[in-house]
Amino acid sequence: MKTVYLIANGDLRTSANQKCEAAQAAMEKQIVAALKKEGWKVKRAHPFSKLKGHGFIDSQKYGMEVFQKIPADAPLIVAEAVWQYSHHILHGLLTHTGPILTLANWSGTWPGLVGMLNLNGSLKKAGVDYSTLWSEDFKDAFFQDGLKKWLKKGTLTHDTAHVRALKNVRVPAEARREGERFAQGLLKHKAIMGVFDEGCMGMYNAILPDELLHKTGVFKERLSQSALYAAMLEVTDAEALAVYEWYVAKGLQFEFGKNEATSLTKKQVLQQCKMYIAAMRIADDFGCSTIGIQYQQGLKDLAPASDLVEGTLNNVDRPPVYRKGTQEELYAHEALPHFNEVDECAGLDGMVTYRLWRQLGFEPENTLHDLRWGRPYVFENGREEYVWVFLISGAAPPAHFIGNWQGAVSERQPSMYFRLGGGTLKGISKPGWIVWSRVFVAEGKLHFDTGLGEVVELPEKETQERWSLTTSQWPIMHTVLKGITRDQMMARHASNHIQVVYAPDQNAARFGLLAKACAMRALGMEVNICGDIK
Repeated sequence: MKTVYLIANGDLRTSANQKCEAAQAAMEKQIVAALKKEGWKVKRAHPFSKLKGHGFIDSQKYGMEVFQKIPADAPLIVAEAVWQYSHHILHGLLTHTGPILTLANWSGTWPGLVGMLNLNGSLKKAGVDYSTLWSEDFKDAFFQDGLKKWLKKGTLTHDTAHVRALKNVRVPAEARREGERFAQGLLKHKAIMGVFDEGCMGMYNAILPDELLHKTGVFKERLSQSALYAAMLEVTDAEALAVYEWYVAKGLQFEFGKNEATSLTKKQVLQQCKMYIAAMRIADDFGCSTIGIQYQQGLKDLAPASDLVEGTLNNVDRPPVYRKGTQEELYAHEALPHFNEVDECAGLDGMVTYRLWRQLGFEPENTLHDLRWGRPYVFENGREEYVWVFLISGAAPPAHFIGNWQGAVSERQPSMYFRLGGGTLKGISKPGWIVWSRVFVAEGKLHFDTGLGEVVELPEKETQERWSLTTSQWPIMHTVLKGITRDQMMARHASNHIQVVYAPDQNAARFGLLAKACAMRALGMEVNICGDIK
C-alpha cells in the first residue's frame, strides 16, 4: 500500500487541544478508512501525548521536530478539527516538496473549518501550493471524488466560476467616480493603523507587509498591549462606572453571576470599561483611524477579554470618552473601527468601508466575522437557501443587531480561553442587505474579493440551535451569499475572517460594493467580484 503522512496542527492552549482531542481522533479514524478504501495507508507523523492529554502539534518548536521525520516528497495531509496556529507548521510546509492536502470536518462545534481557512490563507500568502477538502462524514461524493483526484494527481482544483475580475464587470460611472475620489483622498491625506502587537493566534495571513500597506496610504503605528494595560491603570473608577451606567441606560443586559472563575461579574465589566477608555485615549494620542487589539495572547493573563470593548468601539452610538483630565470628547459622534484579533487585512478593509460609507451617506458600522459554518434552511414559503453562520467573539457593533443596544446581551467568555473572564457583546444581526469582502495577500500583491449577501431572520428555535452548535456567547449573523455555493466559497476564501457592512437596500448595496471595488483598485489592489451582484 502507498503511504500518506498525516499531521494534526493545534492550538497553543493545552485546554483547547484537550477539549477537541476526541473530535480530532474521530475525524482521523474516518480519514484513515477513506484512504484505506483507496488502497493507501496512513502514517501519523506524531503521537498522542499522555502527558499533555492530546495529539496535536502545539508549538512551532514541536512542529519543527515533527517535520524532521516526514520525507520531504511524501504526500501530506493536514487534518483539522480544531482551531490551529498556522505558524506551528508553516515552516515545514514552505519546504515540503510533496503534495499537500488541507482537510477539515464540516462542523460548527469543532472549529476545524475556520482553522483550515486560516491555514489556507497563510499558505496562499506564503506562495505554497496546496489542495483543500472538507466533509461532514468523509463519505460524500464531493469528498471521495476529490480525495481520489488528489491521490492520483497530487493536486486538486475546485469550481471558482463565481469569481470575476472587476475589469470584466460593468460599473456605473457614478460608482467609479465615488470610489476613485475616495482613494485619491486617502492617498493624499493618509491614515494610521494602530496595531496592539502583531501576529495573534498564529494568523500569518492577517499580517500585512508594510511595503504593500504603504501603497494604500495607510501606515502602521506599532503599539504594545502592555501599554494598553498600563493606560487602564490610569483610568479612574468613576470614569469606568460612567461607561457601565451608559450601557445600562441603553438597555444592554449583563448576564452576571457570583463566581469569578466561571461567571461574568460587574468587576470584570468595569475592567473592560477601563480598557475601552484606555484604547480610545491611546488611539487619539497616536492619531489612529483604526486599531486592533491582539486580545487572545498576553493580555488575557492580565485583564478580562476585550470583546465588549471591540464591539463598542465599532459603534457610532457609544459611551463618550474624554481626554484625560479634560471634558474634551474623543472621536465625538464617530466609531473607532476595530479589527478583532488584530487582523490587519480586516483593519484596512474596515477603515476604508467606514470612511467610504460615510461619504455615501450610509450607516458606516462594520465588523469582521468568522466564516464559521453553515447548513441549508427551508423557509415557510418553501424557499431553500444555504444559510451561513457568521460568528465572532464580540467585535460586532450593536447597530447590526435586532433592537440595537436593547437587543444586546453581554455573557462571560468561556473560561477555557479567558481565565479572567470578560463580557462579549452578543446579539442577532438584523435582516437586510450587506456587502461582504476580504483583503488578502497572494503572489506578493494585495487582493480584494467582494460580493453581496442577504442577512435573513430565522425562527428563534433555529437560531438557538445554531448557537448551541457553535459558540452561544457570541453575536451571530444568518447570511445567504448571493450566487455562491458552499463549496465555491470554501475553495476561494483566503481567511477565517470575512468583513461585513449593511446598506440601506439591495440597490444601495450593489452601488456601494462597486464604489468600494473601484476604490480598492485605485489603491493598487487586484479586485474580484464574487457571485451575483445584480
